[in-house]
Amino acid sequence: ERGKTDFLRLRIAGRRGRSSGGDSPTLGIIGQLGGIGARPGRLGLVSDGDGAVCVLATALKLTEMQKKGDILDGDVLVVTHICPAAPTVPHHPVPFMGSPIGIGISMEKSVLPEMEAILSVDTTRGNRVINHRGFAFSPTVKEGYVLRVSEDLLDLMSSVTGRMPVVLPLTTQDITPYGNGLYHLNSIMQPATATGAPVVGVALTAEVAVPGCATGASQAQDIAEAAQFCAEVAKAYGKGECSFFDVEEWELIQQTYGSLARLQAGGYRGAIG
Repeated sequence: ERGKTDFLRLRIAGRRGRSSGGDSPTLGIIGQLGGIGARPGRLGLVSDGDGAVCVLATALKLTEMQKKGDILDGDVLVVTHICPAAPTVPHHPVPFMGSPIGIGISMEKSVLPEMEAILSVDTTRGNRVINHRGFAFSPTVKEGYVLRVSEDLLDLMSSVTGRMPVVLPLTTQDITPYGNGLYHLNSIMQPATATGAPVVGVALTAEVAVPGCATGASQAQDIAEAAQFCAEVAKAYGKGECSFFDVEEWELIQQTYGSLARLQAGGYRGAIG
């Protein structure tokens, strides 16, 4: 028995958003995780839950802004799930959190057709690939392509942190669906397998490999900075001031090399994520 979870979906309507008939694009912010807890084996919030905490903090900030009259231009859709008793699964170099639901169901519930660009927020501490404490973001992934890192996002990260930006390295395996037998860094890029929209991963990171089931490993300042980054992206994206990818370059790469959408297929099959 893998337990159960609750999905949360929040829409923060923009002044010129699609929901009101406007022309400002819609940003999706997805909290990726197995669970926020691993009870009864582990008591308290686990490291893996920080993706959910971050996106809900972002939603709270944007709704509080809206109540005070600071309304974004575009709509923002925030989706995550909350499971206080998720299983753990073996993984190298440290154990991962499992999930009470399959990754296919998770993507079906999380990745919405209205999302025109997506930030996928996930704890990414269980590895030895990125050795930085704080957060990082990935290159843009779209329809099987790992595209150039967004200059606008680099600027926003530096503005939020006051430091040089940090980019999360990706491999081709990381952007393919779970369940295909390949090694994945984690599930941060799984939303890119379920949409044609550009997806950027926002990773909560550490200098050392920390198990997803570890408690006491959630750094409040790091989560706050990542949430602030997501909020700033939401502000800029709805105003047309933040591009996830270069449209002309996207057209050129497709004309030159064709579709790589096959990398979005061939997985799931009951895979847990």
